[in-house]
Amino acid sequence: MRTFKLTVSYDGTDFSGFQRQANARSVQAELESALAAIEGKHVTVAGAGRTDSGVHALGQVASFKLANTIAEHDLLRALNAKLPEDVRVLSVDVEAPGFNARFSARSKMYRYRISNTRVMSPFQRRFAWHISRALDVEAMNHAAHGLLGEHDFSSFQAKTSPPTRKGRVQPTLETRTSIRTMTRAIWLEEPLAGGGRLLTFEIAGTGFLKYMVRTIVGTLVEVGDGRRTPASFLELLSSADRASAGPTAPPSGLYLVRVDYDAAAPVSF
Repeated sequence: MRTFKLTVSYDGTDFSGFQRQANARSVQAELESALAAIEGKHVTVAGAGRTDSGVHALGQVASFKLANTIAEHDLLRALNAKLPEDVRVLSVDVEAPGFNARFSARSKMYRYRISNTRVMSPFQRRFAWHISRALDVEAMNHAAHGLLGEHDFSSFQAKTSPPTRKGRVQPTLETRTSIRTMTRAIWLEEPLAGGGRLLTFEIAGTGFLKYMVRTIVGTLVEVGDGRRTPASFLELLSSADRASAGPTAPPSGLYLVRVDYDAAAPVSF
C-alpha cells in the first residue's frame, strides 16, 4: 500500500473542525467518504492538526494509505470531484511508508485576520473578526515580539486542557508539555477599500496548544485597545496563569496556513 500526503484547503465555517465527530460535519469525514468511494472500503485519514469548529485552512495536511493503484494526478481530480465545494485538495504526493501528517510535522504557521473598520464588509463576516474600536498595532507588535523563542504557553491554552508537564520532553499519548518554540509572531496591516484596516497576525512555531492562537490574539487585542500594556502581556506569558489571559478570539478569523516537515526543525507537539 502506498502512503499519500494531501494538502487541503477549506472554509471551516460549516464544519465542527477537522477531526471526525459522531453527530457533526467534519473535514476528516468528508475526506474519508471521498476516499472510500475510490478505495472501495473505509480509509482512515490523519490530519496534521485538528483545527477547531469554524477555523479555516489554507494548507492543512492529511495522510492515509491506499491499495488502489490510481496515479497522483488522477487521485487529486477524483477527490475534488467527490468533495463538497468548501473543501479542496491542492496537491497529492506519495510519501515514504512511515510518513504521518501529524507525527511527522515539525512546525506550523497560523494567520489571524481582524477587520478593524467602522462597518464590516458582509463578504468578510465569515473570515475575520470585526473590531471597530481603534487598535494600537505598534503596541501589539511590541507585546507579540515577546512570544518568540521557547516559552511555557500555559497562559494561553484552553481552560479545560489537561495538566501539562513543564519541561522538554518528547510527547507521547501519555505525556504532554506546554513548552513551545515560536519562530514568527508579527502583526501586519493593510488599508481596506472604504476605510479601515485589515490586521493580520502571523505566528509560526513547533506546535500549538488548544485555543492557543485565538487566546493570544484575544489578549493582544487588549494590548491594542489599552486595557493591557506590552509589559503586562509578557508578565502574563511568564505567569502560566490562564485565568488572567484575555478572551478567546472568534474562530472565523483563524487560518492554518501551512505545515512544515523539515527534519532539522525541533518538535514539541
